[in-house]
Amino acid sequence: MSNFDSNAGAIPAARPRVTVKTVTSLAMLVALTYLAMLLSNLLPKVAGFLQMEIKGTVIAIGGFLFGPLSAAVISIVVAFIEMFTVSDTGIIGCIMNLLAACAFACPAAFIYQKMRTRKGAVIGLTVGVLALTATMLLWNYLITPIYMGMDREEVVVPMLTTVFLPFNLVKGGLNMALTLILYKPVVTALRKARLVPERENAQGGDRFDAGFLLFSLALLATFALLVLVLAGKI
Repeated sequence: MSNFDSNAGAIPAARPRVTVKTVTSLAMLVALTYLAMLLSNLLPKVAGFLQMEIKGTVIAIGGFLFGPLSAAVISIVVAFIEMFTVSDTGIIGCIMNLLAACAFACPAAFIYQKMRTRKGAVIGLTVGVLALTATMLLWNYLITPIYMGMDREEVVVPMLTTVFLPFNLVKGGLNMALTLILYKPVVTALRKARLVPERENAQGGDRFDAGFLLFSLALLATFALLVLVLAGKI
């Protein structure tokens, strides 16, 4: 299995200290994550109040580059900025956004740091999707009755399997597919800007893997269609 980021350049696993370039890259990723959050408002809502989001894509890319702690930092910063700028859900929405972002990106980044291959990326992101889904099922069970004023047993519990489960699986899958497609272009741009160093001892070269791209595009098309199905558009 060739390196997932072999032609994109990634931070070596061992980094002695945080550099100015790293901080600059993280700041740029925070800005891109916030932009992705704004663009997510163009996506359809599910059940009238669940918003599909693609900001997890940028956070996962940051985690792949700089590790799970950096993914958590990006998640925290963006969640608070969102709360004070465009969100109308207050601290509860902030907490839910933070939990969802960390549950998806941090496990994915942790696994990828241990297995820097395409296989590691797919495994990590798959674990991230499952972690996101499990985490949000628990917190929607706890928080939704408080936030939405719904009866937990009569309303929220039936929604766990019919609404929250498919919603989070599809949202996670959508971000997984986008991460697989966008990782190399984003990192290549950062490398050209000299914000990300060349990958040391990269082997396998810059071979274009059409099969992996087709797999990622098929995954994206699948979850995009599922988004439309959940939103009742098709």
